[in-house]
Amino acid sequence: MKLDILAIMAHPDDAELACGGTLIKHAEAGYKVGIIDLTHGEMGTRGSAEIRDAEAKMAGQILGLTIRENLDFKDVFFTDDEAHRLKVIEKIREYQPSIVITNTIEDRHPDHPKAAQLVKTAAFQSGFVKIETTLNGTKQEAWRPRHVFHVIQYKILKPDFVVNIKGYEEKKMKAIMAYASQFYNPESKEPETLIASKSFLELVIAKNLEFGNHALLDSGEGFISAFTPAVDDLFHLV
Repeated sequence: MKLDILAIMAHPDDAELACGGTLIKHAEAGYKVGIIDLTHGEMGTRGSAEIRDAEAKMAGQILGLTIRENLDFKDVFFTDDEAHRLKVIEKIREYQPSIVITNTIEDRHPDHPKAAQLVKTAAFQSGFVKIETTLNGTKQEAWRPRHVFHVIQYKILKPDFVVNIKGYEEKKMKAIMAYASQFYNPESKEPETLIASKSFLELVIAKNLEFGNHALLDSGEGFISAFTPAVDDLFHLV
C-alpha cells in the first residue's frame, strides 16, 4: 500500500500535538495518511504502554489515518544506529510515501531531536539500492521520499512554511484529548506533569494562532524542511 504522507514520530501523541490539523486536512482531502510511532511512550510518568496503544488507536480514527503502526523501539533508550535505521527504512520502502513528517530538530525532550535525525537519515538511506531489506521474504525496492519535514514541538522555532489548519482545530483537539491518560484531567489521581497541566492545552491552541500569525492566517502549524522546497507557480503560495 502506498501512502502520500507518513508521519514517523518518537511517541504516540507527538503527531497529534504538532501536526494533527495538517494530517486531518490532507486525509479529508483524499490523501492516504499514516503514522508510525517509534515507541509506546512507556517511560512517560502517566499511563502505560497498553493505555497509550489504545489511545493511539482512537486518535488515529479521529485523524482519518489509513494506517497506524508502532516499531516497538525502547522509549528513551532507542538510538540512531544501523539496526534502528533499517527498521525505519523497511517501513518507508513498504509504504513509499512522497512526504515524511518527523519530530522537531531541537527540543527539551531528547527523544524528539534524536528521532528527527534517525528518520531524516533513514529516509535518505532508503534510496540506496545497495542497502537491502525484505518484506515477507521479498526484497524491497529502494525508495526515497521527495520531502522530509520536521514539526515544531515544545521549543518554538521559526518555521520554513506554515500549513493553514483553519477549520480543523476542533478535530485536532479531539484527537489530542483521545490521550486521556496524558493530558489535563482534574479527576486524575496520577502525578502532575508539564503536559498534563491545563495551561499546556492552552499553549497548543496558542501555538496554532502563533504559527498562523507567521503567515497572516487565523490558525496554522509550522514546519521546518530538511531540504529546500520549491513551487512551480508563485500563486500556489497562500
